[in-house]
Amino acid sequence: MHTKAALIIVDLQEDFCPPVQLASCDHISFAANHPPPNNKPFESYAEVINPYNPSERYETRLWPVHCIQGSPGAELVPELDVSKVDKIIEKGQDKRVEMYSAFKDPFENPCVSESALRGYLKDNGVGKVYVLGLAMDFCVSATAKHAVKDGFQTYIVEDGTKAVDPGEGWAKARAEMESLGVKFIRSEEILSQKE
Repeated sequence: MHTKAALIIVDLQEDFCPPVQLASCDHISFAANHPPPNNKPFESYAEVINPYNPSERYETRLWPVHCIQGSPGAELVPELDVSKVDKIIEKGQDKRVEMYSAFKDPFENPCVSESALRGYLKDNGVGKVYVLGLAMDFCVSATAKHAVKDGFQTYIVEDGTKAVDPGEGWAKARAEMESLGVKFIRSEEILSQKE
């Protein structure tokens, strides 16, 4: 018996692919929304506190403003054939938390923001997921970790993702995911399985 599989394509949006066009918004992870000197994109960090449980908190990297709903930067890249996409899941809809994962934010007690992805996959009998997109050491990694924790057999498509930090970031994210049971595969291996 074959396990039904799904391909999860994470954040293939215009703002993540050159040439970048950024809009503005008041999201907690945007460096522009923090006072100097702690407001340098890619360098500065901010503490995010669970609005429902102040004892639960984490630190997030600050980013340039990106992927604002309704802006050209939030659009899927035109090279992606959306006629073959069954479902588009929106994430990062709560400006109070950073939601790298396509499943949910990192808070556990309680979760603040959860997408419809887990329910959609379960309702459709999916047991295996292949994850690709941007960026491997942030959103792709977080998505894969939540997928495996939710019981999905999880694979990262190595040649379908890039890391913000292709050195240490990639290595750390890969080690974390492998320790949870996430496997790494190349696209040609997936295609050869179909034959």
